[in-house]
Amino acid sequence: MKCPFCSSDNTRVIDSRPADDNNSIRRRRNCDDCGRRFTTYEKVETIPLIVIKKDDNREQYDRAKVEAGILRACHKRPVSAEQIHQLVDELEVEIFNSEEKEILSSKIGEIVMDQLYTLDPVAYVRFASVYREFKDVNTFMDELKKMLEH
Repeated sequence: MKCPFCSSDNTRVIDSRPADDNNSIRRRRNCDDCGRRFTTYEKVETIPLIVIKKDDNREQYDRAKVEAGILRACHKRPVSAEQIHQLVDELEVEIFNSEEKEILSSKIGEIVMDQLYTLDPVAYVRFASVYREFKDVNTFMDELKKMLEH
C-alpha cells in the first residue's frame, strides 16, 4: 500500500480490526520512510452493479450519488451523518443481496423513500418531491395526505 503522504511503498500494518458491522476491515498503517500513519479499509469486492436510469441510460452504481441525494433531503434535519451512512449501508445490503447485475433507479428510489419514511418524515417528503417530480401543489398534497393516513 502506498503512503498517501510520500508515495512510498514501504508501509506496514500496525493494527487491524473489523469495521462497519464486520463488512470491512479497518487497518492502521505506518510508513517506514516518512513515519506518518494512515488508515485504510478493505471490503469484499462486489459484482459491479449497473443502474438503469429513467431515460434507459445505464451507469455504474455510485454510492456517493445516493448519499448526496439523501443528504440534500436531510439538510437542516435532526439526522446524523452516521444515520445517513447506516441508511446507505442498509440500501446496499438489500440491492447487492439480490445478486442482480442491473437495477432500475426507480427501485433504488423506492428503497430510499421507505427508509426515509421511518427515519424523518420531512426528509421523506423532500426526497419524494424530487424523486416523484411533483408537477403541482395538488400532487404534493396528495402525497402528504397518504403519509398522514399511515
